[in-house]
Amino acid sequence: MKNEVIKVGGMSCVRCSAAVENSLKSVNGVESCEVSYANGKAFVCYDEEKTDIKILEKAIKRAGYEVIEDVRKARKREFRQTLYTFIFALVFALPFFVMMGCMMFGLHLKLMHNGVLQLILAAPIQFVAGFRFYKGAVSGLKNKSPSMDLLVALGTTASFAYSVYSIIIGSDVFYFESSAMIITLVLLGKLLESRARAKTSEAIEKLMDLAPKSATVLRDGREEVIPASQIVKGDTVIVHPGEAIAADGYIVSGSASIDESMLTGESMPASKGIGDSVFGGTVNGNRSFSFVAEGIGEETVLSGIIRLVEDAQSSKAHIQSIADKVAAVFVPTVASISAITFFATWLITNSVSDSLDSAVAVLVIACPCSLGLATPTALMVGLGRGASMGVLIKNADSLELACKIKAIVLDKTGTLTEGKPKAVEIRELDNIPDALMYAACAESRSEHPLASVICELYSGELPECEEFESVTGNGVTASVNGKKIAVGKPEWVYSLCGSDIPDDLASLANGGNTVVAASVDGIPAIAFAITDPVRSDSRAAIEKLHSFGIRTLLVTGDNESTAKSVCEQVGIDEYVANALPATKVESINKLKSVYGITAMVGDGINDAPALTAADVGFAVESGTDIAMESGDIVLVGGGISAVSGAISLSKATMRKIKQNLFWAFFYNTIGIPLAAFGLLNPIIAGAAMAFSSVSVVTNSLLLKKVKL
Repeated sequence: MKNEVIKVGGMSCVRCSAAVENSLKSVNGVESCEVSYANGKAFVCYDEEKTDIKILEKAIKRAGYEVIEDVRKARKREFRQTLYTFIFALVFALPFFVMMGCMMFGLHLKLMHNGVLQLILAAPIQFVAGFRFYKGAVSGLKNKSPSMDLLVALGTTASFAYSVYSIIIGSDVFYFESSAMIITLVLLGKLLESRARAKTSEAIEKLMDLAPKSATVLRDGREEVIPASQIVKGDTVIVHPGEAIAADGYIVSGSASIDESMLTGESMPASKGIGDSVFGGTVNGNRSFSFVAEGIGEETVLSGIIRLVEDAQSSKAHIQSIADKVAAVFVPTVASISAITFFATWLITNSVSDSLDSAVAVLVIACPCSLGLATPTALMVGLGRGASMGVLIKNADSLELACKIKAIVLDKTGTLTEGKPKAVEIRELDNIPDALMYAACAESRSEHPLASVICELYSGELPECEEFESVTGNGVTASVNGKKIAVGKPEWVYSLCGSDIPDDLASLANGGNTVVAASVDGIPAIAFAITDPVRSDSRAAIEKLHSFGIRTLLVTGDNESTAKSVCEQVGIDEYVANALPATKVESINKLKSVYGITAMVGDGINDAPALTAADVGFAVESGTDIAMESGDIVLVGGGISAVSGAISLSKATMRKIKQNLFWAFFYNTIGIPLAAFGLLNPIIAGAAMAFSSVSVVTNSLLLKKVKL
């Protein structure tokens, strides 16, 4: 199976996305398909042996829409086209607006009551400016996904046709102003909606704009300015003060303070020196440096973030299914209500004009777009804001679940602590030469966060490490220069040696230190007391979690003394010490049964099973591997404060979605009956419908201002 993202143009409302979706699903070989009106993309999973991208593109075109290269350019083009169409309609509709205004003050312009003149003014609006509605209506019917376009086309055509009939029979009852003003007002609404909807994707656009267009590289001993797209792996790139970095890599000369806020959300610049990693899109401070390019184009961290956010914005939250089910039957239902209204009013009043008024008002007051936009627009703004905070949410369901978390399991290193451990004491346990070298050599193959601390203590050249084995939750074993080495938890190392832990070794754990022991050929040789300072923001973050009513549990492989010390420092409810990876999974399942929805915060490597077992997995990353499969929410830059920020964002986003859905349902529930009972003028109904979608999108945009 292959996954493909196809950019779709020409969608004017949420039911258009359903039409594209139906057309793509009808293609043989398509396994699944989701089309997002909010960001103009189709996400298709298909069998390459049965179909290909060309066939999928033909299906989109067959549905009446276009395949585009750049969504932003297409949206700008559509906005311009809508603007020009609206201006065209407004020019011809102005006399009708003037006529309506004069009538409100008891003035009647005799000229404007001429049916032929009204026909001359209304026809260009109906068939030129309104052509898009006829086109959309036909496409919707053809794809069995009728949209708002059908309602507008039916309502305005009925008014226009009745008015033409009145001219033919010599009557002076015309509805040209209704059809003309409804189309003009709907176009204005689409124009404002388009402008507001573009702002929902501002976060992604800002990320895209971070990538510089050019870079200075060193080739053949000379500095050369080239387009950033021409950088190749291995190029030495020179970054001058104030410039954005054009690719991912590592510094080979110089040093700098780099603004990495676009990755981590941290406002303070990060100090970088030789050997340190740098990331494309981040901004250099006031010193020049050179780095070797390793990640270019789609391989950069920035590109990974953009892909993650775009994928998440195109996913559908569970709550959206309610609106989707209603929208699927909305247009046929409204058309039926309009027909019933016409005949019922005719039977009661015996007036065709009154019946037409009410029927047209029902058609144009109804707005499936506000229902369809309620969820995706709020999600787009929320997910975009998350990205700017260094919180990358992989799918809409995770965002929806995060606000319901009742308990959370926490890892210690890099989450509650700074993730920069250092050795504070080294103790020889026996007189064994080169004990430090043996320990460092064995740990050089380990991925455990504490392994690098021991390796850095030895400055010499390490011999070959053979027969390396990682013993999950305990440590590592290896063969170095023919000697058997074990490094890990003291109780495990001493058990391999067949001896008891001496009482004085416990003193190394004072103050919350983590103790690592090493043996050589079955003899305890050396021990290390390693500390990882608690982050300054951890206590405040835990207090914020408690304010949400969330139960906190620290599960760590460290000893009891260390676990207890960390819990006391930051205020965690309870802890489990000396834990294996399986213990974390057990703890999660236990909390699930007691409290309900449970989350896990871990480093995304050692904690992969626990992150998968949790209802919501928060993977704390350094920014070098943000696209890991483990974890539903990736916290770039780490820290428990990002977890509370993500939960606050989830609560705020879901609140906006519920507000949007309430007003969308309320608007249609109240508006349609008012129109059916003749209490709503078609023109006012058209204006209300036009602005209903705008109000939903505007409410979603307010999420940018919510304090988290």
